Amino acid sequence: MNHDAHHPSPRLLPLGDAAWTIEFGTSIDPALHGRVMGLAEQLRHARTAGNNPLLASIVDVVPTFRSLTVHYDPLQGTGETLGKQLLELAEKAGQAAASGRRWQLPVCFDADLAPDLDALAASKGLSRETVIERLTGTTFHVYMIGFMPGFPYMGGLPDELNTPRLASPRKAVPARSLAIAGEMCAVYPWESPGGWHLLGRTPISLFDTVDRDNPALLASGDEVRWLAVDRNTYQAQEAALASRTLARDSFLLAPEAAWTA
Repeated sequence: MNHDAHHPSPRLLPLGDAAWTIEFGTSIDPALHGRVMGLAEQLRHARTAGNNPLLASIVDVVPTFRSLTVHYDPLQGTGETLGKQLLELAEKAGQAAASGRRWQLPVCFDADLAPDLDALAASKGLSRETVIERLTGTTFHVYMIGFMPGFPYMGGLPDELNTPRLASPRKAVPARSLAIAGEMCAVYPWESPGGWHLLGRTPISLFDTVDRDNPALLASGDEVRWLAVDRNTYQAQEAALASRTLARDSFLLAPEAAWTA
């Protein structure tokens, strides 16, 4: 693969005695993230195939905006050799094919659930309706899960909504709050302190401890569109999800399905 200033050669960085980080660049860029996911998928397939004893020592892979951390079993004594092979694979890594899931998630923008929406709109010279249209008309890309379990860092926020964090963070942000800061969009899975602007709330839990196989709703590489719903719909979905008469997977879209307007 040819490398240039926009896509420099990968770097191999040690992370303790049981992990390597492969850094693909220094920017937040969908193409760069595609290379991260390409290597992640390649390693997952290799582990499943089981025909490479060296890669079989890998315990987990963790993608981020611009790097992939590979955890391995140090008792197998393959650290240095594994690192060299990872770097060779990273050099050849192409972009992953679009294999992430597509989610259309409901969000209610009522004032008490969106305490910063009006102030943000005023600061941008926009109406609250225009801000909502921008949010619901954007396809967000999940770059990584971090900060807390299930917290998705999503790129794609329109430039006109780019805004710094709050000057004074809140001590308690309600769980399931839709929020933005800088060029990112996110949802708080849990009640926690936070300094992002709160623009709405979804009835869906982004981290479900009952679902032990897949507790986090979203994963790196997924795409998300927001669907505005009224308060009655929000409350009905919230109750149905809590009672498990409505499954979280019901908000998944098929690969060929159109987004709901």
